[in-house]
Amino acid sequence: MGEYCSTCGSRLEERYLEKEGRKIPYCPTCEAYRFPLYNAAVSMVVMNEERSKILLIKQYGRDRYILVAGYINQGENAETAVAREVLEETGLTVSSIEFNKSEFYAPSNTLMINFAVTVTSECVHANEEIDSYQWFSIEEARARIASGSLAEKFLIQYLDKNDKDETWKRRKLE
Repeated sequence: MGEYCSTCGSRLEERYLEKEGRKIPYCPTCEAYRFPLYNAAVSMVVMNEERSKILLIKQYGRDRYILVAGYINQGENAETAVAREVLEETGLTVSSIEFNKSEFYAPSNTLMINFAVTVTSECVHANEEIDSYQWFSIEEARARIASGSLAEKFLIQYLDKNDKDETWKRRKLE
């Protein structure tokens, strides 16, 4: 919880809010509850149209592969942010979007919303946010994604869920 009201700057106190069944930050000056604020971001399992390859990237000088990701802009929905971030960072155009999973990421106070996307080309034009990138087979991507990362959790969740889906398996192999 933030210590101060984002509207008036007064120190917040915790008060029980019956409808929520828990204590919520309350501003005695504004006489209003202040629900916790957090960031919202998207991350994407980027696949070629055949769904046989996955694009992984390296960023911030780190030598580990992660998923393409970015923050949702104010007034923007998650799906729009997905297409915008993929285009901005890789130059690729998204042709399909499928929700995968969401998880709160405490280190950056961010709700991460993960999607699987297909793109119309494999010709990446990375911007300055990406140090390097590589297309991997599905099994290579599973092995190369940063171990213990939220990106790994999202990727494995998506792959494991779809390994059980016979239609997806057939599409992958065709």
